[in-house]
Amino acid sequence: MPSIDPPGTGTTTVKWRFPSMHPEGTRYVVIVGVAALLSLLIWNVLFWPLVFLTVFVAAFFRDPIRVTPRGDDLVIAPADGLVTMIQPVMPPPELAILGEAPLVRVSIFMSVFDVHVNRTPIAGTIRRVVYISGKFLNADLDKASEENERQHIVVEGKDGRLIGFTQIAGLVARRILAFVKEGDMIAAGQRVGLIRFGSRVDVFLPPDTACQVALGQRTIAGETIIGRVGGEAVSGVTQ
Repeated sequence: MPSIDPPGTGTTTVKWRFPSMHPEGTRYVVIVGVAALLSLLIWNVLFWPLVFLTVFVAAFFRDPIRVTPRGDDLVIAPADGLVTMIQPVMPPPELAILGEAPLVRVSIFMSVFDVHVNRTPIAGTIRRVVYISGKFLNADLDKASEENERQHIVVEGKDGRLIGFTQIAGLVARRILAFVKEGDMIAAGQRVGLIRFGSRVDVFLPPDTACQVALGQRTIAGETIIGRVGGEAVSGVTQ
């Protein structure tokens, strides 16, 4: 938490602290932690590996504070990770509400070391939440967007603009959680869901929105600007 210096000093200091853990991870940390303690009674050679696994699970479910840029013309990254694909594609049938023309899809791949709490790209109202069961292929493959377990979400901004994004499970991920439902009103950068253990998020940019990230760039959920209405695309991005 920020620590404010006495009035008149003209300075503000911020102290670093460990990110809090999302409540969804509590039971998993408890399960692995108890297993570590039991290993001392059964087979103590497993104790330290299980302690390491407990720390890893706690770190996986970390939920850091994010400061979201303000602006009705901005589209914010919904996930931490690596931008692996930027290409014009037809929206999936579940996102037909976005229109019948190709849209630029920005794909963000999350490894097991990334924060997995997802956030909304814009402020507005949740218009659609569609969950689809499927396979668990490598989330970095293009066909994962059509064959893997996934969840589509559409947000309508105050100006009527629609932003669709898709949470996609991967090789290790086995469950996609939604924190919102249709009709909910949300702020830009608000937490909307979580994918457990490695996955991908696709964002479909509206036709009047220019992509602001490049292949190989890392994004921070709730902070990185990935699109700007009426702007110019970053160098090397075809729209």
